[in-house]
This record gives sequence, structure tokens and C-alpha cells, in this order.
Amino acid sequence: MSDISIRIEGRVGHITLTRSKALNALSYDMCMATEKALDAWRENDDVALIVIDAEGDKAFCAGGDIAEMYRTGIAGDFDYGRKFWRDEYRMNAKLAEYPKPIISLMQGFTMGGGVGLGGHVSHRVVCETSQISMPECGIGFVPDVGGSFLLARAPGRLGEYLGLTAARMGPGDAIYAGFADHFIPQDRWPDLIARLCETGDIAVLTNMASPAPESPMATQQDDIDGLFGGEALQDVLNLLRASDSDFAAKTLKTLMRNAPLSMAVTIEMIHRLRGPSLTIRKALEMEYRVSHRIMEHGDFLEGIRAQIIDKDRNPQWRHEHDSLPAIAVSKMLMPLGKDTLSFKEEKTMKIGFIGLGNMGGPMAANLVKAGHEVTGFDLTAPMPEGVSKADSATAAVNGVDVVITMLPNGDILRSVADQIIPAMRQGAVLCDCSTVDVDSARAVATLADAAGLGALDAPVSGGVGGAMAGTLTFMVGGGAEAFATVEPLFAIMGQKAVHCGASGAGQAAKICNNMILGVTMIATCEAFALADKLGLDRQKMFDVVSTSSGYSWTMNAYCPAPGVGPQSPADNDYKPGFASELMLKDLRLSQQAAESVDADTPMGQMAKALYEQFVENEGGKGMDFSAMLPRFENRGRD
Repeated sequence: MSDISIRIEGRVGHITLTRSKALNALSYDMCMATEKALDAWRENDDVALIVIDAEGDKAFCAGGDIAEMYRTGIAGDFDYGRKFWRDEYRMNAKLAEYPKPIISLMQGFTMGGGVGLGGHVSHRVVCETSQISMPECGIGFVPDVGGSFLLARAPGRLGEYLGLTAARMGPGDAIYAGFADHFIPQDRWPDLIARLCETGDIAVLTNMASPAPESPMATQQDDIDGLFGGEALQDVLNLLRASDSDFAAKTLKTLMRNAPLSMAVTIEMIHRLRGPSLTIRKALEMEYRVSHRIMEHGDFLEGIRAQIIDKDRNPQWRHEHDSLPAIAVSKMLMPLGKDTLSFKEEKTMKIGFIGLGNMGGPMAANLVKAGHEVTGFDLTAPMPEGVSKADSATAAVNGVDVVITMLPNGDILRSVADQIIPAMRQGAVLCDCSTVDVDSARAVATLADAAGLGALDAPVSGGVGGAMAGTLTFMVGGGAEAFATVEPLFAIMGQKAVHCGASGAGQAAKICNNMILGVTMIATCEAFALADKLGLDRQKMFDVVSTSSGYSWTMNAYCPAPGVGPQSPADNDYKPGFASELMLKDLRLSQQAAESVDADTPMGQMAKALYEQFVENEGGKGMDFSAMLPRFENRGRD
């Protein structure tokens, strides 16, 4: 992986962030690669200790990579962010509880996710350039990745001050506040690493450490304690306003820029956590209560928009600083019930994967990355890295726990099922992720049931991009027990899995969903073409429609007009994310299903006819289904 280097050097397991141009911002894949390395080295006697460092002088890690969270969240998809946070928090706990010494070398900026990576390990090293902070309240979030654990343990009321203001800690402040342990000048780090690799002895580090620099914050401790001693945000604001010090005035100005709800929740979190019962897991579980809700009910998306996307630095927070209802804070911190953060790790499964094309290949690759053992078979497609190649479909399913198929149509699914069902072990689950007709899905489920197997029809939404990013949505039909078995795999390959009902219900949901998708894309393209001919600027149209009654996924998340809205295939010459011929296939399935149950679907029928004309007669084959827009641009009214 180009963003992170993981290797064993002498006695050291060495993890280096290599994304220096992005200030080593932490992506989901980087988190998972780190966790996988920690798991591999835990019982490896050749690895005496672990070093985590980063390339570049500007930053150890300037936070989490939140661009994908914003993109999915603004489209109404909150599960991607929740999955990212769940898995990242589990990794943070693993770092804090690791049985071997871990050394983090934190130069330059270490913020947010960087604190989660480097701030909980056993030996935290800073240098003359270190600048550590928790800036989340400025983007409508709260200090997370275990940041609340460190803030609750900081001296006096320093935790509240750091959490609310995002004040940067130099090396002396970081050690004083409990965010670091040792000071070693950065020019001595190469020698430190070399000696650690040679000896595997943590005493090398403690012997090389220099005295900590002075902490300016230590001299301000009394002022901080007095100004941040209130029980709630309003108390802190009142204390700051009542003070005539320059420090109070500057601090108040900072707080008035930040999200009121985020700051109030941060204070409440620190107060609840502070005390002898505090553990890293307790802090992470409380943080996840907020993470789970923050995109839907907080200011996170607005904060990211203002600071990073539009960069207008003018966020419109949900609440005013002096009129924040206490109930809003309580709601963010309520227990999550069945969604509570769990630190339990899923067991590794043996998986057979048949059909490794544009969709199946990335899905299988994500399962391998998560640690599962995957054996694959495909007549033409290459094996993804880490997938073992089988010589036949029956060989791929021998002895596995779950078989996943991703096939072109119902006839091929039936043929493959006839081959593999007799070869599967009793109790295994056959999960078909193809988009096929309902009758084929139910026929295969009947065969599987007769053979003592679980069966699921689980077509997907999200296209090749979703398959690669692990952000697919699964619509699942079949038994509850089979769904429970495969649900952890859905969480790896996608961001959401909905159990729609009995066998065939998943295909029914997909067919209905994609009929809506085809119809709305045509309507969206027609509207843009009409706007052009009426002289209406496309961006102005988007600004109106995307925030009013014309809102739709095809407009807001997959806009067919180049240069308007989020990035989409329209910005890449309509190279397919979801090809027109695949949309035609789904629309044909919808009309086949409608005919079988005598359902009147005139819009679906017209959409099918338009896509048939586009694909078969107008050069639409091989183009994205949103390429309907240039089609309409060039046509007049018949």
C-alpha cells in the first residue's frame, strides 16, 4: 500500500506513514493495515517492540481522511463513517492495550486521528517541531480516537481548555498535559531507530531521552482552571466574559467560532469520564455514541463544508452559543443499545468467491484485507491479490463457510448453483450478490435449502466505486440465521445491509430501487437539458434543486452534469461507474417482474424503452447511465 509501509527490521516491527503530501492523514485502509500488523506481531517472538513513525517534516499525522465521510454523509449515507469510526476506535484500544512496547515518533502536526495513532502507545516521543492538538470542535465534531481519555486525565481543567480551543501543544506542553512521554531531538531519531532494531531493548529509548522543554501551559494552569471550572458550556462562556484578561478575551474569541453543540458535549464527556474508573475503552465507547449520531444530528457535515470543502470559514451551526438546550447534549450521549461500540473481533471465515470481475474482484479483495481466507474462481478475470485460485467452481467451495457469487444473469446463476451446491458442506451459506430475476433467486434458494444450506439473495447498490471502497449497500433476502452468518462480511464489503425478508426479497428490493434510479436519472437529465434551452445556468439549477423539492440521489450525489455537484462519472467523460447496459438489464428485470405479478409500471416501462434505444441504437453501450444528459442535449422535441 503506497500510503503506509509495514515491515520487520531486525527486532522491530516498523510502521511508517508515507502519505506526506497529505500530511499523513489517516485513511480507513491505513487503519486496517496497522491493526493487521499489530495482530501479526503480537505472538511473533522475532518482534520485540514496534515503532510507528511518518515521512516528511511537517506532520506525523494531521488527522483522519474525512473526505469520503463527507461525500457519503452529504448524500444521506451515515454508515460509512460509522464503520470507519468503529474500526478505528478498536485499533486505538489495541494500541493502548498492546502487550509489547510501542514507540510513536510524533514530529510536526499531530492532530485528531494522529493522536489516536500515536497518543495511546507505551512510549510517546516528541521533538522540537511537535505540535499536538485536538481540533474537532472547530469542525462540528468532538475529540475522539481516545482523545477524551487523554483530556480527562490532563492536569486540572486543562482537558476542557485543550478540547474546546484546539490549542496546540509544543513538546513541553504535550508532556505536561499527558499526550507524550519523552523528548528526543529529531536529528537523533535515525540513530534511535537503528539501535532499537539492533537490540530490541526499550531501554535504548529511555537512555537517549533529553529533559523535557518548559511548558507554557503549566504557567497558565491557574488561569485555565479558573476560567474552565464551570459545569457546562454556558458557565465557561460566562467566566470568560467576566474576566478582563487578554488570555480570556482571546480564548472567548476562539470559542465563539467553534460549534456550540460540539463544545458542550466535549465538556460533558470529560466530566463524565474524569475519575478513577476511567479506561480507554470507556472513553472510546462514549465517543462512539457521538460519532454514531454526529453526521445526522450534529454539525459535523456543516463544519467540514465550511472549513474544508467550500472553505468559506462561515459555518451555520445548529445552535447559538448562549441558547443551546441541555437536551441536545443529553441526546448525543445517550447509550446506543444494539449499536454500542463493541471491541469484539469477528472470527476469520473461509470463503469461496465465484465471479471476480469488476464488482466481484474488489469485493473479494476487501475480504482478504479484513483477514478472511478467500478462494476464488472465474473463467477469465484475474485473481485479486491475496485470493487463492481454484481450478473449478466446485474446488472453490470445498470446505468453506460461505460461498459468494457475482454472476451476469439468472441462467448462469442456476447453472453454477447446480454445480456447487452438491459440493458445499452442510450448514454453509450460499450468498448470491448478482442482480438476477426473482424466480432464479428463489429457485436457487430452494435447491440450497434441500441440501441443508443457508441461502441469501443479496444484490448490491453502489457500483464499481462502492465495491472498491467497501461502501456497497446490500439488499438481502433469505433466512435470519444465514443473514446473521454473513452480516460481518457485508460490513466489510459495504456500509449497509438490509434484511428485506424471505428468499427473493433482496432481488425484489434491488429491482424496485433501480427502477426508481433509472426513472429519476432520466428526469434529472431531461431537466438539465431543458434548463440549458431555457438559458438557466446549470450550477444555479443545481443549487436550487439540490436543496428543494427536486432533491434526489441522481441530482445530489451522482449529478449527470459535468462540473456541477460532487465528482461523478460525468466529470470523467461518462466513463461508467454504472454502465447504461447494466441499467437496461435492471429495468428489463423490473418489467419482467411487473408482468409476472400484473403490476402497472408505466414509468418503468418508458425508462426501459429509452435505455434500450440509447444502448442499442444511440451509442450508449459502454457509457455511464448518466450519459443520458448529452443524449437529451442534442435532441429536440419530437
